[in-house]
Amino acid sequence: MSQVMACIDGSQSTTAVCDYAAWASQRLSAPLTLLHVLDELQYPNTTDLSGTIGLGSREHLLDELAKLDQQRHTLAMEQGRLMLEAARERVKTDGVEPAQLRQRHGDLVDCLQELEADIRLLVIGRQGKTSDSLSQLVGSHLENVIRTLHRPILVSCGEFKAPRSYMLAYDGSFTAHKSLQMIAASPLLEGLPAHLVMVGADTSAAREQLKSAERVLRDSASSVQLAICAGDVEPALHAYQIEQGIDLLAMGAYGHSRIRQFLVGSTTSYLLRTSTSALLILR
Repeated sequence: MSQVMACIDGSQSTTAVCDYAAWASQRLSAPLTLLHVLDELQYPNTTDLSGTIGLGSREHLLDELAKLDQQRHTLAMEQGRLMLEAARERVKTDGVEPAQLRQRHGDLVDCLQELEADIRLLVIGRQGKTSDSLSQLVGSHLENVIRTLHRPILVSCGEFKAPRSYMLAYDGSFTAHKSLQMIAASPLLEGLPAHLVMVGADTSAAREQLKSAERVLRDSASSVQLAICAGDVEPALHAYQIEQGIDLLAMGAYGHSRIRQFLVGSTTSYLLRTSTSALLILR
C-alpha cells in the first residue's frame, strides 16, 4: 500500500486526474503509477463469431473478421500506450518524475482489486470516456469502484484546483471518527484549514461531538471551523461548501445516520453531479 494510482482513460477528466495525482504524490511523498485499463467489453481478447454468422458461412469470412477484431484490439492498446505517455509528460510538468506506466486488459474494478494491495490512494475522474461531458452524471464505473475498493479515493470533478481547504462531513458515528483519524494521520491534507460539518439539529450533544472531533484534527489542520447545518444532507453540505469556498469535500463511504445514504443511493449522484471540486472518499 505505497503508491498513488491514477486511472487514465483519455476522457476530458484525464488532465485533472493527472494534476490531482501529481499533487497527491507530492503531498504523500509516494510514487505515482498511471494506469490504463482496456475495457474487455469494448475490446475482447478473442471473439467467437461462428454462432453469429451461422454454420454455412465460409471459413475465410470468419478469418477476416477475426483479423479485423485483432487489429482493432492492437490499435486500442497502442492508443492506450500513447495516452499513458502523454499523461506521464503531464505529471512531469507538475513536478513528478518518474511515473510508472501500467496497462491492463479487463474490467476496471477487477483490475483495481488485483492491484489494491499496492494502492495508497486512487485518483479517478468523475466521468469516464463513455460519458465525456462534464455536465453528465457519475461515470459508469465510478460507483462500483467506490463500493468495491477499500482504499481512499480522490475523485476529480471539473478542472484541477490545488486544495487550500477541506470539509469533512461528520455525524459522530464510528465510521466518521475513523475517517477523521485517517485524515489526521495522513500528510495529504496536513496544514490545510479544516471545516467539520454536521447536518441535523443544533444540540449540545452535537456540539460536544464536534468539539471532540476538533481535538483529533488540532495537530494536523492549520485551523478547524465547526458548523451544524439544518436541512437535508445533500443540499446542506453542498450549500455550505459553496458558501465557504471549500476546495475539497471528504467523507466516509458509510455511516450510521442519514449520511449513510452516501454512496448507497441519491446522495452519491447528487454530490458528485453538483460538486465543482474534488471529493475524497474514505474507507
